[in-house]
Amino acid sequence: MASSCSTQLDEIENHDELTPLQKHVMFFDINKDGIINPWETYQGLRKLGRSIFRSVLGAVLVHLVFSGKTRPGKWPHPLFPIVIKNIKYAMHGSDSHTYDSEGRFVPEKFEEIFKKHAHENSEYLTSKEVDELLKKNREPKDYFGWLNARTDWRVLFDVGKNKDGVLTKETIKDVYDGSFFEKKAKELATMK
Repeated sequence: MASSCSTQLDEIENHDELTPLQKHVMFFDINKDGIINPWETYQGLRKLGRSIFRSVLGAVLVHLVFSGKTRPGKWPHPLFPIVIKNIKYAMHGSDSHTYDSEGRFVPEKFEEIFKKHAHENSEYLTSKEVDELLKKNREPKDYFGWLNARTDWRVLFDVGKNKDGVLTKETIKDVYDGSFFEKKAKELATMK
């Protein structure tokens, strides 16, 4: 077990080799061992200003849904960890496809979000425009993907909207490249 953990730690320490999707979830790996445990997700959500209830609920749901997809083998682990190097296997349908199947950022798909859905201003999305994006990206009978996409975007909107109540293009890009969570946590920490 120690060699597996140290191998993952070596991979995680070289942050430049991580895919944007891996960087996106690294914020929640509090101890930087390449594995995200439910209590780390809880801590990360609290750092992002989520309530205790929402942080507990979010951690439980995220780990119940994604742990099995990222863990090797068929047997569930009692602590429901998420393995960062395998996070690409946890991607869901009915999304914007801004990450490809390997977890790499696709700039054209990112720009497409704003070309198709940013009607009020090309530099941000309103709540109504996010709802439109979610509706247009629904794949037929992909109820699991619908729910995941809705949860992702609604949490992002709640945490990332600016003082004008809109989600800026810069914020969304920062979410995709993995830098938003750190920025938001620092911003909230300075306000305390």
